[in-house]
Amino acid sequence: RFAVSVGYWKDPYIQYFVRQAKERKAPEINRGYYARVHGVSYLIKAFLKKTECNCQIVNLGAGMDTLFWRLKDENLLPRKYFEVDFPMIVARKIHNIKSKPPLSKPIMESHSGDSLLIDSHSLDSSRYSIVGADLRFSSDLEEKLKKHNLDVHLPTLLVAECVLVYMTPQQSANLLKWAASTFPVVMFINYEQVNMTDRFGQIMIENLQRRQCNLAGVEVCRSLDSQRERLLLNGWETARAIDMMKVYSFLPQADVKRIEGLEFLDEKELFEQLMQHYCICWASKDSSNL
Repeated sequence: RFAVSVGYWKDPYIQYFVRQAKERKAPEINRGYYARVHGVSYLIKAFLKKTECNCQIVNLGAGMDTLFWRLKDENLLPRKYFEVDFPMIVARKIHNIKSKPPLSKPIMESHSGDSLLIDSHSLDSSRYSIVGADLRFSSDLEEKLKKHNLDVHLPTLLVAECVLVYMTPQQSANLLKWAASTFPVVMFINYEQVNMTDRFGQIMIENLQRRQCNLAGVEVCRSLDSQRERLLLNGWETARAIDMMKVYSFLPQADVKRIEGLEFLDEKELFEQLMQHYCICWASKDSSNL
């Protein structure tokens, strides 16, 4: 929300979910968010174009994400967009949607057919669904998604941003295996930490532990290779992984120049170190050579 308010990218919907931060965020954090949002969005749009939007997206651990509304504004909605998070988070999001017309109207506009289902822990319209579930239990997850008309035969994109790292390696492996074996044409995008065994990574882990935040899956975040291996060992045909410094260098340079003018960045070195400790990985399994 802070990065949006400074002008790093446009998101007219985030204000309805997140209060404005009291304190300024560090410029390197804002630039990091900018690279994450653009990097992940680049892959999502590539998938939507390849499938001509004849697909479904499942956003895992979606929290207060606003992607559904932004895609609708760009006329890029998939056939159905699903979000999954803990029931408690989902309840909060649904409450915000119900009480804010700029959020509820686009859902109504894209809805066709039978009545819209909405209760405290789930929302189901013809194009958008929010499901309360625990990603550590994939059979429960699949059952709930199917109740909301998940179509396993449709090309499917799963997105997880800073989600798998909170599960044990075994739990995330089960989730990845489930996704690779359930959909014949499927892509997975994962954004999370990498290179966590060096000194900088260790300090990141200690800082999080001090805030009572335990990264149960951090051992898979050893390197870009360990990130790739996890995908390949769990049923995916191809897997790529690049750190965020590399992503940053791939972004349209005119826009990068624009955002670099928004705030003065003193510690270039700190920014580079931070960016080398996050990555985007993507994997696919494709029976129809899409």
